[in-house]
Amino acid sequence: MYELIKKDGRAKRGRLTTVHGVIETPVFMNVGTVAAIKGAVSTDDLREIGTQVELSNTYHLHVRTGDKLIKEFGGLHKFMNWDRPILTDSGGFQVFSLAKLRKIKEEGVSFSSHIDGRKIFMGPEESMQIQSNLGSTIAMAFDECPPHPATREYMQNSVDRTTRWLVRCKKEMDRLNSLEDTVNPHQMLFGINQGGTFEDIRIEHAKEISKLNLDGYALGGLAVGETHDEMYHIIEETVPYLPEDKPTYLMGVGTPVNILEAVDRGVDFFDCVYPTRNGRHGHVYTNQGKLNMFNKKYELDHRPIEEGCQCPACRSYSRAYIRHLLKAKEMLGMRLCVLHNLYFYNTMMSEIRQAIEEGNYKEYKKRKIDGMMNQ
Repeated sequence: MYELIKKDGRAKRGRLTTVHGVIETPVFMNVGTVAAIKGAVSTDDLREIGTQVELSNTYHLHVRTGDKLIKEFGGLHKFMNWDRPILTDSGGFQVFSLAKLRKIKEEGVSFSSHIDGRKIFMGPEESMQIQSNLGSTIAMAFDECPPHPATREYMQNSVDRTTRWLVRCKKEMDRLNSLEDTVNPHQMLFGINQGGTFEDIRIEHAKEISKLNLDGYALGGLAVGETHDEMYHIIEETVPYLPEDKPTYLMGVGTPVNILEAVDRGVDFFDCVYPTRNGRHGHVYTNQGKLNMFNKKYELDHRPIEEGCQCPACRSYSRAYIRHLLKAKEMLGMRLCVLHNLYFYNTMMSEIRQAIEEGNYKEYKKRKIDGMMNQ
């Protein structure tokens, strides 16, 4: 159940109530692809840094460890000791980006696992069954993530197939939720809008999938090679055709600036590997821009990564020590940078929610972006 609490321009302040707790939006979902945040981050850490939603991936958990084993364990929440909402990505993006020798048919996609090369078939029903076994709070529909760039003809055919697959996903999800042995009978389903940078295809697809009255809607196939301005334009033109009274999720995006711009255009769910990936390479986000902790100028720097930050790294350690850990290839250095980055993102989302409530989001966005562009 999604409640729209406040609007400031097109920015939405909402609340999604789920069987695993309430999600205050706009929200950044912390990415734990294989049921773990890369960088030795535990679920206790996630609670401490204010994580609302953890995101895991259907494809990765299916090919390694296996969703059936996780179902036997009682589902993903019990398996990873996380009592708050989990969103599972459908696996569609990974099937189209990682798998070797894939073949797309109306039924679904045949492909070889990138782990061991074994043959796998995944279609809408299979994706829903895997996600049902995982018992996530929110399941994503199985879609085709078309390449960028693609011809108009290819894109239109791909989008039409994604719509047909979405109808099958909804039917199968309804069936699975009614089974006695299902892990989470209240599993939600989000549909995915596709269409690349073809504005008219995006809009028509948004209108079509809105008729299905799903629990939420995502914009997929962005941040795959188009410019930021192209992405912002597509968001701006497409979001008005998605239901305002449902969550809108921009998949795989992005930088702090990307998020601030997308919130201003009506998006309220985000995920991205940037904070964890950059953290593992010693790159950290601050309100004054991004820092490279390997830089020699931090060798004797007594300050925390960011003054006033209350993350576990900044409360206890200096830039000099974190740099030392990274240079010495000690895992603690990587872990502290990841924790700081996730805390930065989670805190920024809290500030965004407050700014929308107070009706000064545009001023907040300008101030935040100006500060981060100073470096």
